Amino acid sequence: MCGRFTLRTNPHQLALIFGCEIPSDLPASYNVAPTQSVAALRGCEDGQREFTLLRWGLIPHWAKETSIGNRMINARAETIAEKPAFRSAFRQRRCLVLADGYFEWQKMGKSKQPFLIRMCDEAPFAMAGLWESWSDPQQGGTVASCTVITTEANELTRPIHDRMPVILSAESYDLWLNPRQHDHDVLLPLLRPFDSHAMVANPVSPRVNNPRNNDPECVEVVAPAAD
Repeated sequence: MCGRFTLRTNPHQLALIFGCEIPSDLPASYNVAPTQSVAALRGCEDGQREFTLLRWGLIPHWAKETSIGNRMINARAETIAEKPAFRSAFRQRRCLVLADGYFEWQKMGKSKQPFLIRMCDEAPFAMAGLWESWSDPQQGGTVASCTVITTEANELTRPIHDRMPVILSAESYDLWLNPRQHDHDVLLPLLRPFDSHAMVANPVSPRVNNPRNNDPECVEVVAPAAD
């Protein structure tokens, strides 16, 4: 799964890499957690990319309340085209969730060691996501939310956890974001493990376990905990 991630890259650099205007006041985050707002890109009919903030935890349009989104922070690539909560968004509302690292926990004896997994060059990347717009039947208004798609782990991350977020190559961004592209045979092959040789995994402090902690200490490399 993917339950925490980081986005520390300067907004100007993000704009250059992803070809989209990014707000200059976008704050750095060292411990993005579910239900928080995440930076994402959506595709427009004219082929341009649109920056937006989405609540992490997809709320299906048929949901009665927002709490269902707390259980839908991830969507499995293997079943995404069939699951009622995701199949409509997979067909019509795909997005890129921006990150530059994500956390996963490895069982070590009676404890769990958190790892920060990122690119070897520390470059930001885009996780494949889906978004949905939900109308509140009680109080009115709408909530735009998203989920991060996961796939089987690659060779690097498999010893830590058996799942990882789908990290898309830059060449596939336009295809994934294209709102006119509905062909499962074209989209599903994009949802594969990322090249393990381009990534690195480092143990970090248990400070990241608490979502209230959001500071540089969360990403500092430490010696792994003893079994």
